[in-house]
Amino acid sequence: MGLDLEALREAVKTHGTVTRVVIAAIKGSSPREVGAAMLVWQNGQSGTIGGGVLEYEAVKVARTQTVRSRLTHHALGPDMGQCCGGAVSLFSEVFDANAVDALDDTVIVRSASDGDIPLSVKRLLAAARGQGIAPQPQLIDGWMVEPVHKPARTLWIWGAGHVGRALVDVLHPLPDLAITWVDTAPERFPETIPTGVTSVPAAKPAELVRHAPPDAEHLVLTYSHNLDLELCNRLLSHDFRIAGLIGSATKWARFRSRLAALGHAPERINRITCPIGDTGLGKHPQMIAVGVAAELLRPARQNELKKDLSA
Repeated sequence: MGLDLEALREAVKTHGTVTRVVIAAIKGSSPREVGAAMLVWQNGQSGTIGGGVLEYEAVKVARTQTVRSRLTHHALGPDMGQCCGGAVSLFSEVFDANAVDALDDTVIVRSASDGDIPLSVKRLLAAARGQGIAPQPQLIDGWMVEPVHKPARTLWIWGAGHVGRALVDVLHPLPDLAITWVDTAPERFPETIPTGVTSVPAAKPAELVRHAPPDAEHLVLTYSHNLDLELCNRLLSHDFRIAGLIGSATKWARFRSRLAALGHAPERINRITCPIGDTGLGKHPQMIAVGVAAELLRPARQNELKKDLSA
């Protein structure tokens, strides 16, 4: 987790001045982890630091904040009557377009008070650079250190019909997914595309497969069985981390036969999952989307991805 620079830019562009509130440190039990953040503007907000009284009070203060940044400390039990029982430090910072443009695109370091960056922070940053890793979000000697969030996973969704839209609705808020959404024409997409989703209208979608990263994940669910088949064919000739195809057991049996006739080995074809989601949930688009999301997020899948990334 880290500072979602794209979401911050979009919020400032849409709403003007925006206050970002991030959990800087915790002691004991807390509704969210260090680095969890929300964006607050005059008539709305996005994200969450855990809900309840803590968030309610933080939103109220953020909308009237006059200083550039502030660091506050809250005992959840005595101060707010929450049963978590821990204590939370919040770092709140006001952003306009100029402030966002001034941010670094790798690691953000700032304090609620003036002064030079302390040696402890410099050592932390030097150690992170030496190891080639981003530092974890943390508060150190009154300074908030956050990496700029970079999605760890690339997901291509092929098809903007009912199921495609349901999938995007469910998956786009997840912080570790960068979604590319493909269909045959602009009018196939909804008028508003969520932040973090790149829509790509293409008359011949299968031609785009070669541009997908070899570690991308794919969900194939277009309006055309012929296009679905061609996408599966191109994916098997390309490379991918995982691929899923919407359909029934009958559809998949026919596809397996046709893909074999196109020269793909059985073990290669078996890398495609069909059907996708949890069939026990039902066939409603949102039910399919929930099942797919659960599959993408299950611990076993996360462990597989971590092994792939460390290989």
